[in-house]
Amino acid sequence: MELAEGHRVVGVLASRLKEMKFSGVPAGAREKLQNRMRAQHLFSLSMTADLFRILEIFAKTGIEALLLKGPVVSVLAYGDPAIRSYVDLDLLVRHEAVLEASRVMAGLGWEAGVPEAAILAGKIPGEYLFSRPGTKQMIELHTEKTFRYYPRPMRVNDLFARQRRIVFDGREVPTLSLEDEFVLNCIHGAKHFWERLMWSADVAAMVARHPEIDWKRTREAAADVAAERMLRVALLLSESLLCVPVPLDMQSSSHSDATARDLVRQILTWMPYAGYNAPPLAQRAMFRWKMGGGGASGTAYLMRLSLSTTEDDWTEGQQGSRLLEMARRPIRLMRKYGQGS
Repeated sequence: MELAEGHRVVGVLASRLKEMKFSGVPAGAREKLQNRMRAQHLFSLSMTADLFRILEIFAKTGIEALLLKGPVVSVLAYGDPAIRSYVDLDLLVRHEAVLEASRVMAGLGWEAGVPEAAILAGKIPGEYLFSRPGTKQMIELHTEKTFRYYPRPMRVNDLFARQRRIVFDGREVPTLSLEDEFVLNCIHGAKHFWERLMWSADVAAMVARHPEIDWKRTREAAADVAAERMLRVALLLSESLLCVPVPLDMQSSSHSDATARDLVRQILTWMPYAGYNAPPLAQRAMFRWKMGGGGASGTAYLMRLSLSTTEDDWTEGQQGSRLLEMARRPIRLMRKYGQGS
């Protein structure tokens, strides 16, 4: 149970044990697991209700939004929006719409983590976070500018043009295309150093459940944002860790990438710690450089991450301090990750 919680795979564990009729599982552990899943289902239902309301108001206001990650991956990977654990809902909007979207969220009773003054000043956070007072509910708005872990800026209009709709509780919800969502999850796993089993399990389950994935289109989507190696690492990790073969159309490029294979071996050394043994700064930087493709492209990606400020770097009350914030960011990262944990 502790490992499942740490790796965020409680729902998958519960689903598999249910298939085994909980054979051999002690009564206390079974009760704890079922209680945990009841709470997860209730949370999922409450968030789905909020999602429908937000999307409805956004549509009336002329704001296009796509649902990402969490419940989408749960449906794609496991066939159930409540199996995969998540703590918030992620929505993609165009950057020019974020101010109006923030005002709509405030009007619906959500408390903004990023003040309107910061948006007007042009500052870009890690995400535009909204929380509902007195609850654990959170909504994150993302734009093409907050996705700084993409090696190259995303073409947000292309993502909206390729969108599709999936069904949640009998209602259709706009999401990324299957291929774009898959690439997003590969980049997201790389962002977090693939520290938790959840991200590898998601990728492996999506590959296994969706033979219709267009791998040519997936490669093109990854190439658009210079995330080809991130895609290959994700597939190799699924094969090495969870025995899901790399799809035939991806085998040649994935298996011939020696650096990707080295990265998988490195990931497997820190995955048992479930995120509680963060690599030190030098190791993190080398990982990012290799993930970005090495050479000039890897250096550009590393610089993009090192100098792209977030709310942790902002100077309160100083609207013209962007260069100072950029200069301070590497120092903050050195202090935070210099010795690892």
